[in-house]
Amino acid sequence: MSVGNVSESLKKSDPKGPAELVWTIGQRTWTLDFSRVVLMGIINVTPDSFSDGGLFFDPDQAISQAKKHLLEGARILDLGAETTRPGSLPTPLEEEWRRLEPVLKALADLPEKPIISVDTNKSEIAQRALLAGAAMINDVYAARNDPRILETCAQYGAPIILMHMLGEPRTMQVEPRYDDVVGEVRAFLLERALAAMKAGLSREKIFLDPGLGFGKNADHNLTLIKRFGQVIPPGFRRVMALSRKAFLGKIIKNPDALERDAATATASAISVLNGAEIVRVHNVAVSREAIEVALAIDRESL
Repeated sequence: MSVGNVSESLKKSDPKGPAELVWTIGQRTWTLDFSRVVLMGIINVTPDSFSDGGLFFDPDQAISQAKKHLLEGARILDLGAETTRPGSLPTPLEEEWRRLEPVLKALADLPEKPIISVDTNKSEIAQRALLAGAAMINDVYAARNDPRILETCAQYGAPIILMHMLGEPRTMQVEPRYDDVVGEVRAFLLERALAAMKAGLSREKIFLDPGLGFGKNADHNLTLIKRFGQVIPPGFRRVMALSRKAFLGKIIKNPDALERDAATATASAISVLNGAEIVRVHNVAVSREAIEVALAIDRESL
């Protein structure tokens, strides 16, 4: 299937008009059309990722994987150089940049001019990345670790993904508890979105992610998927990132993260039907096909 046909098949059943985001950083301009689902391909340039075991720690392998994502229909490449798996410790700033820089610069120079998201919680890394060709930032700490990251994104006009996390990676999966997981995640995301707006970011450049697997048990995750339409406050872009998470392994009784792509695709497709606009995945092709089928069923037509 060509990329053009992929884009057509991912159109939503009832788009609310031309929901398009256009932004410029330096000499580069990017466009995201939200009348169709946005697939976000993950590239981990870390030696200890939970999901791919450091398969793309080598820059050449990471670049090859990014190209594969693009061919399969990804419109955003999410590049991360710090592991945030449960129990992980922070990566020093210069080590994070050492891992990130060669891959980022190579991807920024691709003829496709992809939208590159850099997964970081450090304002200095964010600034370096935006100057080197990144288009947006993905912060799993939602700017709580380094609030200046909001000002950095506002200064450059870059969108940011703000994610809910209970605690920090080192401790987040130690008996996470909520009285009302949907209400508490929603309130957190709204508070962080308002902080971003106060820092100068416009509402349309604030994307919100409920943070499945980040301080949630399996039941919390399932509830957030089922009630996703109630989780994200209105007016903000809706991100779902559940790819290869441990709770999917529990459902299918498979401890191997690399064998959870079908489960990921199923849950991602359900999330789209429940309102997700951006879906962050490791295997773009499998999730794209599942979403295409789900959307066709939903609109009762091809």
